[in-house]
Amino acid sequence: MAGLDDVFGDLFASVDAVVLFSPSGSYYEQVMAVDDLDIVVVGTENDVGAETFVELPLEFADITDRIRFGLEGALEQGVVEDGDDLACATSVFSDEIDTVSRVRADAETQTGIYDLFVKSRADPEVVKAVLEVAIELGKKGQKGKPVGALFVVGDAGKVMNKSRPLSYNPFEKSHVHVGDPIVNVMLKEFSRLDGAFIISDAGKIVSAYRYLEPSAEGIDIPKGLGARHMSGAAITRDTNSISIVLSESDGLVRAFKAGELILEVDPEAY
Repeated sequence: MAGLDDVFGDLFASVDAVVLFSPSGSYYEQVMAVDDLDIVVVGTENDVGAETFVELPLEFADITDRIRFGLEGALEQGVVEDGDDLACATSVFSDEIDTVSRVRADAETQTGIYDLFVKSRADPEVVKAVLEVAIELGKKGQKGKPVGALFVVGDAGKVMNKSRPLSYNPFEKSHVHVGDPIVNVMLKEFSRLDGAFIISDAGKIVSAYRYLEPSAEGIDIPKGLGARHMSGAAITRDTNSISIVLSESDGLVRAFKAGELILEVDPEAY
């Protein structure tokens, strides 16, 4: 009769590395005792003192997001290589590691999400909340119709100085923050109107309906992208911000930092 090793052995056979997500010290030592095994630790802190470590900016509750982000970071840092077969061990049902998935590292599927978080000075939870609003807008649109939107996150004071109002700012006297479900509904509703949302590092919505006025000289964006993407890219060169842009024409979500495209993702595939 076949044993469990016969049934699940292929999960571990011939892997190029084991990726441990936030392991306990005892679990890490147990895996380290295995001969000829490359180990990568991924987490918000390197509590086990691992030699090879990839930092997570926040704890991703969703296991797919956690593994996706960790592997993009590992590829970005060069600690795993394109095509590597990896055994990813993480916790799902408890505080201890209890789940193992076999994943192949694929550089062609890199979205740039690791760069989006690592290169932003804003609170990672704020970046995540804004990205999720843009993703949901890309999936559902505004009343079933495609919509474009531009969110500028971080360095809000300087961004405000390099922009002007297009209309009354509905957030002028409020103290609302992204991430609140009610506020997210407001963002989706206001997205149908022109202009950018300006959001602080801490997530406060500073303004809507802003016309960005940075110089576009020297900004190089992919062909086919319009004024919304150009201004979104340019403002990140002139300020310490990131911009997250939803395209009305192709439905993709893109992010810019330091004037360069760092993320491109299809909301339907996210």
